[in-house]
Amino acid sequence: MDLTGGMPIWQSLLLYVLSLWSVIWKGIALWRAAKQGQRNWFIVMLVLNTIGILELVYLFRFSKKRMTLAELKQWFKETFSQKSKPQEKK
Repeated sequence: MDLTGGMPIWQSLLLYVLSLWSVIWKGIALWRAAKQGQRNWFIVMLVLNTIGILELVYLFRFSKKRMTLAELKQWFKETFSQKSKPQEKK
């Protein structure tokens, strides 16, 4: 079964990478818009698919509390760190 629909492998890979890029930025931007009560931005970003461009503009320019690169690095570090949290003993 051909999952690429007859596309060359590089086009399929590009499509997967762009989709992942878009989903990550859309998730971060939607989370922030909801958390800050910016309903109009939330709706626009939910409906439009701009491959992450609108989401980046929102996060770094129009958000009530603009995201900084340091904050973004810290978020990725906390989210994807390999350290496991110690479990509490019962």
